Amino acid sequence: MSKKKVVLVVEYDGSRYKGWQAQKFDVDTVQEKLEFALSKIANHSVGVVCAGRTDSGVHASSQVVHFETHSERPLRAWTLGVNTHLPPDIAVVAANYVSPDFHARFSALTRRYRYVIYQSEFRPAVLAKAVTWTYKHLDENKMREAAKCFVGEHDFSSYRAIGCQANSPIRTVLNFSVEKLGQYIVLDIRANAFLHHMIRNFAGVLMAIGAGEKPVSWAKQVLDARDRTQGGVTAPPHGLYFVDAQYASEFCVPQVPLGPHFLPFRDEAVLDG
Repeated sequence: MSKKKVVLVVEYDGSRYKGWQAQKFDVDTVQEKLEFALSKIANHSVGVVCAGRTDSGVHASSQVVHFETHSERPLRAWTLGVNTHLPPDIAVVAANYVSPDFHARFSALTRRYRYVIYQSEFRPAVLAKAVTWTYKHLDENKMREAAKCFVGEHDFSSYRAIGCQANSPIRTVLNFSVEKLGQYIVLDIRANAFLHHMIRNFAGVLMAIGAGEKPVSWAKQVLDARDRTQGGVTAPPHGLYFVDAQYASEFCVPQVPLGPHFLPFRDEAVLDG
């Protein structure tokens, strides 16, 4: 029996997981939980590939993954059926059969993340691990102005983790918006690909600028330095969400509303800058 390739859109709260990727040690990861659930429905061992691996504590509202199977199942089996074997903080929200040449990682044209900052005098309880809290007042206009320097193709050495294993620090940021929504400030970034801790390092710099601790020009000074030690604090993982991956239309990858879901819904396919 020939194998079929299935694409899934997966949502997860990464608070209690040691990241996406399955590990040799006995720790909880999103990939390990998903592969276990899929294997139950497929009745054989299943391995999955994702569009973008997330770190410990990082979330996703629409992570895209693919896997291969020789089992004949209706699409509802890959969503509702799989969800019966998943913990409450992981859910498959869409599925489709795709062509054999589809690849969740290598077929992705762009990836998109949102970083959610919550401003309040008091720390949140309900969203304690879902947002990055600051008691400081942040000027979103200064943050928005500073973020302009990130758009385009750049050497982002200053904004990647020292231990980043990517072969090149060159990435292309297509859009970077900073928007205030009530007590939230949302950084919304779309790029061809990202470096390790890249968005959290963006957030750390922009929060310092927004708080008035650094001038707007500091973001570009850090970028031009090409030196991670010049980049300030890496922001916490709690506010970071993988929210979208774009593919060629012929792959028929399901589309779901941008998250996280506690933010106001905006019906948009791409950022408007």
